Amino acid sequence: MPSREDAWALLCEWTQSEALRKHALGVETVMRAMARRMGGEEEAWGLCGLLHDFDYERHPQIPDHPTKGAAVLRAAGYSEETVTAILGHAAFTGVPRETPMAKALFAVDELTGFLFACAFVQPDRRVASVRPESAKKKLKDKSFARGVNREDIRQGAAEIGMEVDALILLARD
Repeated sequence: MPSREDAWALLCEWTQSEALRKHALGVETVMRAMARRMGGEEEAWGLCGLLHDFDYERHPQIPDHPTKGAAVLRAAGYSEETVTAILGHAAFTGVPRETPMAKALFAVDELTGFLFACAFVQPDRRVASVRPESAKKKLKDKSFARGVNREDIRQGAAEIGMEVDALILLARD
């Protein structure tokens, strides 16, 4: 499996947006926490989170993202589990989320972006300052972070058997 440095280099080669790189780093961090919680291999799960959107700037259209990126990941030596999890994080691909890694990636992707938006309105702009009750209230406000798919957050939590509150706490910490 390629190293963390290899994954970062691939992400930076394909992703120029600082915001998208920060999102990737956030999802990597939460995926590592999920691996610890769910008994997964932390490095593999972290790299999956880091690379899940690496191809988005070059292939933003459905179904190109993440399908075209999957071929690049396979050629670079990433495991089929990682590639399949990345394909499954986009529901429109039809790739089932059968492994704990795939379910975790789906559960944390939209939530991580949502928590970044919640942090942006905090005085210190830190995700750790976001209270779960505040985040849940903002989830009900469809005008707040309107690009975030709330149903994906609920479905993702259900797929890994966690309440949304508990998932928010894990992702926030």
